[in-house]
Amino acid sequence: MNKRNAVAKLNRRHAHRGAMLRNMATSLFEHERIITTRARAKALRSYSEKLITRARQAGVQSGEAHKLLHHKRELLKHVRNQDILKKLLEDIAPRFKDRAGGYTRIIHLPERQSDSSQMSILELVDRKEKVRRVRDRKTRAAGGEGQGPRDESRKREGKWYDRFRRKKKDTDFE
Repeated sequence: MNKRNAVAKLNRRHAHRGAMLRNMATSLFEHERIITTRARAKALRSYSEKLITRARQAGVQSGEAHKLLHHKRELLKHVRNQDILKKLLEDIAPRFKDRAGGYTRIIHLPERQSDSSQMSILELVDRKEKVRRVRDRKTRAAGGEGQGPRDESRKREGKWYDRFRRKKKDTDFE
């Protein structure tokens, strides 16, 4: 009788599932937002929130060096990239120090066209927005930023697949 088996199998064996969750959690902490299937997002949500809680505990107990080292080593089992671990401990965990859980949010997207999988965005709640530079067509036409040799070649080139076509020779038969 199987009771209380609350792990999402995700059609993978134990080792593959663990590796996939580790990689996705690392990507989540690096980019603070990932797009994945809904089932994976739900499985990753609990996994990543446990890691953030562990990082918060490391921040609270930073005065005791041996406990901080223990928490870092436990986190290194799951987040194997030193730079991402540093970001988790020094940037992400302090943002959630006053929050009592619920560090991630799942936003539902339309189904994927290729196989009709339900897609979702999994992101951190207090995510830092990246500032994007907006290019205006008027400034580009006036010779502002964005006008470079690459832009000129795009105008002449036409379609993206024209590079791969054979060029017709300009021979006049008169």
